Amino acid sequence: MTEQPQFSILIVDDDKSMRHSLIALLEAAGWRTDAVNRATLVAGRLEEARPDVILSDVRMPGMSGLDLLASMDVSASPPLVLISAHGDIPMAVQAIQDGAYSFVEKPYEPRRLLTILRHAAEQSRMRQSNYRLKNRLLQLSGLDRIMLGETEEIRDLRRNILNLAETEAAVLIQGETGTGKELVARALHDLGPNADGPFLALNCAALPPDGFESEMFGVNEGPGGRLLAASAGTLFLDEICECPVPVQAKLLRVIEDKQIMPAGGSVPIPLSFRVISATNEDVHEAVEQNRLRQDFLFRINTVVLDIPALRQRRDDLVLLITHFLQEYADLYETAVPDLTQDDITALLAHDWPGNVRELRSVAERRILASRRGGGTVAQAIATDHPVEDVPDTLREAVAAFERELIGKAIRAHNGRMDAVAEALGIGRRTLNDKIVKLGLDKEALL
Repeated sequence: MTEQPQFSILIVDDDKSMRHSLIALLEAAGWRTDAVNRATLVAGRLEEARPDVILSDVRMPGMSGLDLLASMDVSASPPLVLISAHGDIPMAVQAIQDGAYSFVEKPYEPRRLLTILRHAAEQSRMRQSNYRLKNRLLQLSGLDRIMLGETEEIRDLRRNILNLAETEAAVLIQGETGTGKELVARALHDLGPNADGPFLALNCAALPPDGFESEMFGVNEGPGGRLLAASAGTLFLDEICECPVPVQAKLLRVIEDKQIMPAGGSVPIPLSFRVISATNEDVHEAVEQNRLRQDFLFRINTVVLDIPALRQRRDDLVLLITHFLQEYADLYETAVPDLTQDDITALLAHDWPGNVRELRSVAERRILASRRGGGTVAQAIATDHPVEDVPDTLREAVAAFERELIGKAIRAHNGRMDAVAEALGIGRRTLNDKIVKLGLDKEALL
């Protein structure tokens, strides 16, 4: 026999005898109870008690049960069950519309009250379980690293990706070039029920109207088409507004019929895939210009996700470039340069037409400049900035790199040469030889 879980409850009632009566009833039913005599005390007890459900009287001095309901974030708080001897039907209906789980009249029927509270607690536990699962998925998928940022727009985007990933709904992703539309599409696939299936990305601008069927649908008794590669997975249609209109009609038929007819064949082949599309254009404008079929648009835009441009989320700039600098510093095996106030000013002053893709390139250029012992973010942003002191030969490049690496090690270990040699993985004598050969001045470095 399965053991019933022990639920917890916070009782809110100014009537001492009623509190004791409810505590006795619930503890006899196996509940863990906590109680307060004022609604104003609830907020302070939630973090400590962590109840599965709150049972509150309506009429109380100061804050009423209805006031308590209004003060709570219903989506994040435990379910609230209201109980009152002075309630009426309009009050009960309004309370439930405002987010109360249920409304119980006094004198209450014990069995009915326990049933309501148990259902509320079970719903609360399920909601918490789903929340923890989504958090684990978020961490496992790396979604928080892929869509890095703390602005509300990015948080909403991450939440929407998690919610939509569980569905088979067609999604249209809109955003400027460089905002990460394919990353979002892959996240939807990786977190969805078809994650083990294929992810087929098609650049619609490159789909030829002539020969489309043989390439995409395959040839009877010949090679299979490319669309077969997406079966049981995800079909990602990129640059959807650039798709030739005749091709749109053929894709629409495939999406609607969920089958393809190989060229020269007579028996259709069933397909099953989720459709995710992306564009950096205004789809309604493309429809008006007859570049995008309206019936095709209706098939691919069941849900629309908008990715904000980088200039719309400037509060994320420092966080993003810090992340990218660390990423490229690890790749090029060098130290991460400190961000100065001038660097931050340059970040905020730039308009970022290339969005996150441009910022990533700026971070890489900054790290490459840092390896040569110089550079600023402003210089990295200015792509036409001349590269200084680029060695002409491999020998010069190696010498420049060793000079920088040994210099940094000497500074990091405050001139303790044994520690420097150990950190560099070379012998002390070899280190001394290199210092002389490279013309390094230990005292100047310190």
